[in-house]
Amino acid sequence: MRSGFFAGLLLATVSATAAFAQGAPIKLADVAELSGGGATVGNNWKNGIDLAIEEINAKGGVLGRKLEVTHADSQSNPGVARAQVQKALDNEPYVLLGPGYSGSVKVTSPLAAEAGIAQIMGGEAAELTQGGNKFLFRTSFGQQSSMPKVAKYINDELKAKSVAVVWVNNDFGKGGRDVITKEFAKYNIKVAADLSTEAGQADFAADVSKIKAAAPDAVFIYLNEEESARILKELKRQAVTVPLMGETTLVGQKVVELAGDAANGARGHVGLTTDAPVDLVKAFREKFVKKYNYVPDHNGLKGYLAIYMIKATTDKMGKVDPKAFADTLHGLTIKAANEPGILMDVTFDEKGDIDRQGFLVEIVEGKQVVKQVLPKLN
Repeated sequence: MRSGFFAGLLLATVSATAAFAQGAPIKLADVAELSGGGATVGNNWKNGIDLAIEEINAKGGVLGRKLEVTHADSQSNPGVARAQVQKALDNEPYVLLGPGYSGSVKVTSPLAAEAGIAQIMGGEAAELTQGGNKFLFRTSFGQQSSMPKVAKYINDELKAKSVAVVWVNNDFGKGGRDVITKEFAKYNIKVAADLSTEAGQADFAADVSKIKAAAPDAVFIYLNEEESARILKELKRQAVTVPLMGETTLVGQKVVELAGDAANGARGHVGLTTDAPVDLVKAFREKFVKKYNYVPDHNGLKGYLAIYMIKATTDKMGKVDPKAFADTLHGLTIKAANEPGILMDVTFDEKGDIDRQGFLVEIVEGKQVVKQVLPKLN
């Protein structure tokens, strides 16, 4: 009886392994800011993921296998994010997706690295990919890639000699502030005011008063989306007319919706925008709006691209191998001509950072208008 039991157990194990190899779903795990202060970030990210998976599965999946994803809510809290990532990794996903907030990525990335699972995230803090974690990959530019372009624009195009810097007091904001001020120093641009604000802050009257008192040639704003909208309203209320410059979080779709007319004139460097003059990006926007009935911001694009990064890398390997995934993605160039879901040609370096074209935009009558297309660096 014992020999029969073990024979049956062995047969069941072999059968399960064969089923996994032949056609079992490829399981992905997503931990994102589905509630709390980052809900806009997390839900756009989630919807982009779901749209891409729906498309890929409708065309037969990846190597003949369907993709499945489980979503967990970090509540925009790094401690909760860490607990949710640990639970997700216990289920041995093929790839970990998220979080979007840099602070949450910072505390979760060591867990994924220890498990040997690639983590494709939305955080933009410069330090995230600088510590030698070979399992961490970006879906957008890190601050070390974007801030030099912003500083150059402020120097060359705005001709500013002094800038007020307003930043949110978290890992994202601190990282951006540190990189942009170093870049300003290269151009001898004076930081006329260095203003730290809090995540979720509602009242920016005092901060704007300090900006006016400093009388800068321009203002660099590096806050989360909701706070960006609030400070834009206050800047208009107090009649600040100097150029307002930022990154994606200043000129994103959600900011435009919340700030209304106050967003007009704001400028920023964006690595991803649904207003990009790229046919594949325009097609993505149409599909997203049809499915969800709203225009996505850059986080929707990030989530969508994360899934196509997985597809392209797995197709390149010709097998589903979580241990080889990170090695394959390092140094990989994915061309939109071969994988249209990637939307624009992109290359991943040895640190997990990306290189692709970017855009300088201005909000005109409530819409992003692309002023310059910046090519890939290499």
